Amino acid sequence: MQIGIVGLPHCGKSTLFQTITKTHLDTSELAMTEAHQAVIKVPDTRLDKLTEIFQPKKKTNAAIEFVDMIGLQKGDSGSAKFTGNFLSKVKTSDALIQVVRLFENELIPHPNGSINMMRDIETFETEFLISDLTIIEKRIENLKKQILKLNDDQLRRELSVLEKCYNYLHEEKPLRYVDLPKEEMQLLRSYQLLTIKPMLIALNLNESQISDRSFGKDVEGYMDILVKKKIGHNTKAVAFYGKIEIELSEFSDDEAEMFMKDYGISESALNRLIAEAYSLLGLQSFFTVGEDECRAWTIKKGVNAQEAAGEIHSDFYKKFIRAEVVHHDDFIKYGSFAKAKEQGAWRLEGKEYIVKDGDIIAIRHS
Repeated sequence: MQIGIVGLPHCGKSTLFQTITKTHLDTSELAMTEAHQAVIKVPDTRLDKLTEIFQPKKKTNAAIEFVDMIGLQKGDSGSAKFTGNFLSKVKTSDALIQVVRLFENELIPHPNGSINMMRDIETFETEFLISDLTIIEKRIENLKKQILKLNDDQLRRELSVLEKCYNYLHEEKPLRYVDLPKEEMQLLRSYQLLTIKPMLIALNLNESQISDRSFGKDVEGYMDILVKKKIGHNTKAVAFYGKIEIELSEFSDDEAEMFMKDYGISESALNRLIAEAYSLLGLQSFFTVGEDECRAWTIKKGVNAQEAAGEIHSDFYKKFIRAEVVHHDDFIKYGSFAKAKEQGAWRLEGKEYIVKDGDIIAIRHS
């Protein structure tokens, strides 16, 4: 899974990337024209507990790739210019984090001259809408020509879906706000449309705003505005303190905990962002355990036992017989598979069983 981090110049985008990936870039690296990327382990206290119990040779966390999207250029007016190169890079991501600057700094002026949350969010939304409209418009033209020649029902169905999406976009409605049927989403996937991607809006504040409760300047105030105007289907928001968080990323776990306590921060940016990203993408984790390895596997919510088995190994999907299942919470509660079985918490499930977040699974196969 790849999550792209986007934002206007001087918004703290690279700061967020460095914070969550613990990748510290020098000035020359920040000036590079290529995207920075890093794969991070997904923190999971459940996996940590299982590792303590089984003492395996190896522990494998689920992983997410974060990409700091570079390529926005400065336009003639001083504002950001969205290039085709930048937009093509963004298309490869499964979800996007848009960093929005809410802090003042006279030494580093905002590219648009002032702090304005909704303006900055809508700048990206507008560019993404235009990009999607251009792609869909061209495809609609081509489909109409093909239908005249081939008289194909499949092409007609595709045309119908694209015309519906075109109308939504023309109404300035991002496609992630629209509840599209699963088969239509499958059809649209090949187009790599930007407004269909789940979006996490990351509000970057400074340390003075932690306790600043003046109107419009506190976190709740910003969140209230977003909830009323933008937060909805496949769109969420989270606040973080860029300058503080990047310092935290350089500390040991114990030092970071004390530092957060001093500032009244209950959870790191990494944990909050991963939790929100999983929620946005409809993801969850199941576990496999043993003496050799304890591992977290990432799957979509709604996946059945046979499909989950296929994530472990393709042969497990083809030769699936049964899944031995016990939920993590039940296993910890009863202390062993044997006791969980006695209490009815351990069970055999068929291929249609819908895997739950936190299930511990062993696959029986031929």
